[in-house]
Amino acid sequence: MSAGTYTPRPGAAPTGRMIAAQAAFETRMLLRNGEQLLLTVVIPSLLLVLFSTVDIVDTGGGEAVDFLAPGVLALAVMSTAFTGQAIATGFERRYGVLKRLGASPLPRWALMTAKTLAVLVTEVLQVALLTVIALALGWSPHGSPLSVALLLVLGTAAFSGLGLLMAGTLRAEATLAAANLVFLLLLVGGGVIVPLEKFPAGVRAVLELLPISALSDGLRDVLREGAPMPWGAAGILAVWAVLGLGAAARFFRWE
Repeated sequence: MSAGTYTPRPGAAPTGRMIAAQAAFETRMLLRNGEQLLLTVVIPSLLLVLFSTVDIVDTGGGEAVDFLAPGVLALAVMSTAFTGQAIATGFERRYGVLKRLGASPLPRWALMTAKTLAVLVTEVLQVALLTVIALALGWSPHGSPLSVALLLVLGTAAFSGLGLLMAGTLRAEATLAAANLVFLLLLVGGGVIVPLEKFPAGVRAVLELLPISALSDGLRDVLREGAPMPWGAAGILAVWAVLGLGAAARFFRWE
């Protein structure tokens, strides 16, 4: 038997290639899912257009779109990194998909990395689409793109940790209900559409500590006011990211 009979030698692909392939697959699944598209694209776009063109909520001085666009960008991050990822991962866990992937050559940390990359790719598409819509509505953004990017990355890490924690500890049906309920509650009370100044002082002090409030207010400070990096908001997001990802790594159940 010649030496070349077993060439190429069978075996697992390099980890980087496996992560890239899984990330591409996860991204396609996200973009093909009708419910995911409703959460990640349709609802944020409709909210941006509706509240920018119809005088429903008092957003303070200036153009309504200048207040709404940063909040809707924050909502888009939450819808993808938290709500969408929690629901999808929860049902993958229920149907045994995660268990089977865990037995494959792809390491579990690499699977989570691929899921995170898929979330980031989806968010890039979301941000691009929402930016085009906001600019068409008369949005005039200011501030540093690097500050915006850092806030979006911190927000993604915070919401991803919370989404994976929910998906890895609750039943799939409970995750579906809880994720959608949290989405609606934070849409109303997270400073996305309704300014936090409209809430009583005691309630506002609590709401300001939520990751959606920190992300929307931080983006608003940069994009609306042209402020430098809002380190207070970044700090809140970083704390949520550490707590969420740490708890997810500790308590996530694969079966």
